[in-house]
Amino acid sequence: MTDSIGRDLVEFAHLLADAAGDIVRPAARSRRVVHRKADASPVTEIDRAVEVRLREMIGARYPGHGVIGEEFGDDRREAEHVWVLDPVDGTKAFMAGLPVYGTLIGLARGGHPVLGIIDQPVARERWTGMDGDGTWYNGERVHAEACDRLSDALVCTTSAEYYEGDDTSALQRIVSRTRWMVYGGNCLSFAQVACGLVDVALEARVGVHDYCALVPVVTNAGGVMTGWRGEPLTLDLASGGRILASGNRAVHDAAMACLAGDV
Repeated sequence: MTDSIGRDLVEFAHLLADAAGDIVRPAARSRRVVHRKADASPVTEIDRAVEVRLREMIGARYPGHGVIGEEFGDDRREAEHVWVLDPVDGTKAFMAGLPVYGTLIGLARGGHPVLGIIDQPVARERWTGMDGDGTWYNGERVHAEACDRLSDALVCTTSAEYYEGDDTSALQRIVSRTRWMVYGGNCLSFAQVACGLVDVALEARVGVHDYCALVPVVTNAGGVMTGWRGEPLTLDLASGGRILASGNRAVHDAAMACLAGDV
């Protein structure tokens, strides 16, 4: 484990992912009661139960740390160490029994993501990215790779329904100027950037809980992850919720130019 993050923090992050999986697995492929949130997105009792449990664990182990969660908001966001939780990233896929969702556990230090876990509890797949110690998939080191040109790229995004206005035009440019487009991957698309299977992954209208865990996974595998204009992804959401990950800098720069309409 890395000294730059701290062995205890990394081990604790895995305990959080284990606890989340213990709640999610028994509920997978079962019809759930679904509630509609204020933004019209769905939430189940499993989303809430996972976040409640993880917040309890963090409070007991690290009472001075902050927590940002999708379901229950911010607590001590200004703390030096802040855990950022998305209990079920891809709730619609979870509702449908399709295992393209995951639990996201991120840790920010000084406002910058430094540790991230993407956990698919049913398939028991786990990606862990740590500043100073690379990215690991089920205990094996992984490395991002990408094609040489954007025109050869395999690109992933969750759904065109999350794009509006100028963002829709930007997505259409990416679709027209790349080789293959895959929809529906949620957080797992970014995990596969880290594994070298996906060249570019992007989303619009996401929150910090959606990307904080992804950044260390992608970047510590050697990939690049920023906002659409190259903004660093911090707790401040400077990107306006638009995120982009690529397997290398050349493809990333080309994707940014395409999104901006510069090519």
